[in-house]
Amino acid sequence: MSLTDKAIEQIRELIRTGELPPGSKLPPEPDLAAQLGLSRNLAREAVKALAVARVLEVKRGDGTYVTSLQASVLLEGLGGAVELLQADAGALLDLMEVRRLLEPAATGLAATRITDEQLAEVEHHLDAMRQARDDVELLNAHDAAFHRAVVAATGNESLLALLEGVSGRTLRARIWRGRVDAQVAARTVLEHEAIHEALAARDAPLSQAAALLHVSNTERWLRDHLESDGAPSGTPTNGRRPDTAGA
Repeated sequence: MSLTDKAIEQIRELIRTGELPPGSKLPPEPDLAAQLGLSRNLAREAVKALAVARVLEVKRGDGTYVTSLQASVLLEGLGGAVELLQADAGALLDLMEVRRLLEPAATGLAATRITDEQLAEVEHHLDAMRQARDDVELLNAHDAAFHRAVVAATGNESLLALLEGVSGRTLRARIWRGRVDAQVAARTVLEHEAIHEALAARDAPLSQAAALLHVSNTERWLRDHLESDGAPSGTPTNGRRPDTAGA
């Protein structure tokens, strides 16, 4: 480990042990450096790195604080990293594979935990998708909200944050797919109806299977399109940035 890595680990240990609990303010830089037996330079670099990772939050004119340490905060940077990978076809397919591994399992789990209120939210977005068949952007917005509502029903914040990071931005290039494939709206609605029906029945295996079929269809479309076009990021000729396929 480099000296900076060791300094980062020392601050993390203070947070893990509760000596610096969420919301607490770090000591001034000279005091922190002395407490950890570091040079001020190393302490400063460690704080900067942890701020980038969202473990710490620097408030100008006030000081540096430990964040809430919620998964949604700490994993927020994942979405930004995924955005950078969208120009690489291989990485894009890898990410789609990660989604295929995680989202069906999350949907099956949601079936065992979803409340009537949460199911009503899922149904609301499904109804909106039915009404928006001719409005690709609106359809895609409710498509994304549908999946988020399903995963949120698991009650697992880390799982929600992880799937949002992996598929919420880059792997949902639905707008582009909607323009390329005129049949995608109808197929997308049918696949989401199957997921909703399985959730309403509180049938975990069926919910997982419906989600797996849906994500697999999207992955297959993406793979075939990238192989036929040879366009790593799938940038449309009209200059619009894709967001990834009717997912």
